[in-house]
Amino acid sequence: MVNLSEQSLNGREKVRQNKLRGEKSPYLLQHVDNPVDWYPWGKEAFDRSRKQNKPIFLSIGYSTCHWCHVMEHESFEDEEVASLMNETFVCIKVDREERPDIDNIYMSVCQMMTGSGGWPLTILMTPERKPFFAGTYFPRTSRIGRIGMVELVRRVQELWKEQQQDLLNSADKITGALRQNVKVGSKGEKLDEAVLKKCYNQLAGSFDENYGGFSIMPKFPTAHNFIFLLHYWKRTGDDKALEMVEKTLRAMRRGGIFDHIGFGFHRYSTDQEWLVPHFEKMLYDQALLAMAYLDTYQATGKKEYAETAREIFTYVLRDLTSPEGGFYSAEDADSEGEEGKFYLWTEKEIRKVLGREEAELAAQVFHIKKEGNFVGESTGRKNAMNIPHQQESWEEMAEQLKISKKELRDRWDEIREKLFAVRKKRIHPYKDDKILADWNGLMIAALAKGGRILEEPVYVQAAEKAMSFIHKRMVQSDGRLWHRYRQAEAGITAHLDDYAFVLWGLLELYESTFKVDYLRNAIELNRDMIELYWDRHGSGFFFTAHDSEKLLIRHKDIYDGAVPSGNSVAMLNLLRLGRLTANVDLESRAGEIGRIFGPQVSRSPSAHTQLLVAVDFGLGPTYEVVIVGNPARQDTKNMLKTLRGTYIPNKVVLLRPIDVEAPEIVRLAKFIQNYRSIEGKATAYVCQNYRCRAPTTEIAELLEFSGKTKGDPFLSDP
Repeated sequence: MVNLSEQSLNGREKVRQNKLRGEKSPYLLQHVDNPVDWYPWGKEAFDRSRKQNKPIFLSIGYSTCHWCHVMEHESFEDEEVASLMNETFVCIKVDREERPDIDNIYMSVCQMMTGSGGWPLTILMTPERKPFFAGTYFPRTSRIGRIGMVELVRRVQELWKEQQQDLLNSADKITGALRQNVKVGSKGEKLDEAVLKKCYNQLAGSFDENYGGFSIMPKFPTAHNFIFLLHYWKRTGDDKALEMVEKTLRAMRRGGIFDHIGFGFHRYSTDQEWLVPHFEKMLYDQALLAMAYLDTYQATGKKEYAETAREIFTYVLRDLTSPEGGFYSAEDADSEGEEGKFYLWTEKEIRKVLGREEAELAAQVFHIKKEGNFVGESTGRKNAMNIPHQQESWEEMAEQLKISKKELRDRWDEIREKLFAVRKKRIHPYKDDKILADWNGLMIAALAKGGRILEEPVYVQAAEKAMSFIHKRMVQSDGRLWHRYRQAEAGITAHLDDYAFVLWGLLELYESTFKVDYLRNAIELNRDMIELYWDRHGSGFFFTAHDSEKLLIRHKDIYDGAVPSGNSVAMLNLLRLGRLTANVDLESRAGEIGRIFGPQVSRSPSAHTQLLVAVDFGLGPTYEVVIVGNPARQDTKNMLKTLRGTYIPNKVVLLRPIDVEAPEIVRLAKFIQNYRSIEGKATAYVCQNYRCRAPTTEIAELLEFSGKTKGDPFLSDP
């Protein structure tokens, strides 16, 4: 062991601590007492690797990762394994949520070398950071089909000693292949409706007709798939697109992937039926799914989707919101060393908490059984534990019980509150309390959108408070964003996603409040994003800034995975800002993103659904709506309320107040300078695809202009 300090912690015996002790990341701090001599990513570790001629053991994970915990307990807390690692490697720990730039590179390596990826991510590399081995979870000792840490480390120790040049040559080849893989080719043709249809066909072809979703198992709640399908339904009128969205959203809300007691969605379902989740809860899932449910509510008018969005917000505002207003990152799947223990119930517990009649109702509605209602993922058998879930709608269940839906819901609300009060006393899963700019941007966008669609000012207020927090705590003196904030300290240079997602939040806040500062800040942030991240010799945005740390490669991310890519979100932001301010240069830049990534998007459009949402916006029909009126008067409020209650995804909205002589919005959107109200009434100006209609004071005419797609006479020249 080298340079391990000792200090007393919480009255315990003195324990060794490694070089992670000064870090802010909860994930890194979870490993501070490991006997592994961990270093954070940085010069000290790389200098030591070169000086001692040792390869690097790079381990990447995050604080709420179940298998990261397992590998730590089995190997990194084990004296024998740690001794071997310290003897053989310089060991580096990275939090993927703090450093997605590093994670993206080495995850690409793992996928290229093994065909798959995941966390914990294990990379062995040279002192020059070039990888020669990649994998994910490794047990302590070898099992069938999976080498163990003891055997792996000994084998690498032998190879580094006897065949080091071969490993270095292999690392050079892998690095060369990686650099070749991340190159973006020449610009392709403009993406058109054909790629939208191809994406729709791919999603329809993988759709699970029985349970919803776009795979068999595991199933991930990829929200931008639903948002794309809603856009496609609006464009084409294809009811199948809407049916796929509704079936999946209903199944998810009824399944065990949704927390019926405390609300919010778990990370993903391990089975086909959305019953058994991986129990961690991520902030970004709450934000993106809330927006999917809100859009579906607008499209269908069905209150169940609005209710789900409200429940998501209840969970976030209660459990993931800091006193200062920022949003925490996640909650763990594990508590007391067991995954899901916090969320599971035995029938006996249910009966103990509730009276006989209430317990029977809970058992019927949520399928609570004495023997348990699910098979444990690790044991493969039932263990008398239950995940509350629904198989029927509230209407169907009320009919079976021969009571009204209202009575059933009222009774369930009382039951839920009792169960929640008892569950609250349990040992809670670990909460990752770091605040990330990008994920906060997503949550701000969701809350701002929810506030205006659901007419809930409290959601807008929460979004505004969070945005104020970012401006006060996560902006550097030169105006640039920080990526992470924790324990009164901001740090880590921002990435593209931080800028793109916070910008998304600003645009949604402007449309929900019409406070000009939000639009101005969006314009300024967008300017900085272009200056820092745009490829000056090509097109598209790099993930890291021009002056950021030089890593193995500098890549452009376009894949819309669990979280949409920064390029996809930036493309839609550029289009919206371009229309809001009549800046055609921004729209042209958005078009360049579509063309530079066009070939790879065309090959696999269903892997780029958020980008195709932007493509759908760019293809039009797109509407620019300017409301001229007094925001305090009822006629203006009514016009905005009607507009907000209608599903018109491809639109931007500006408000030109008439109660101010020289409104500030005119400085940012000069084209509305001469817009006037008719006879002092709230007046709507609607333009579509660069052509404008006569202004109207009639709400019905506003909707006629703004809401049609196929067959709209406004699509053809008069």
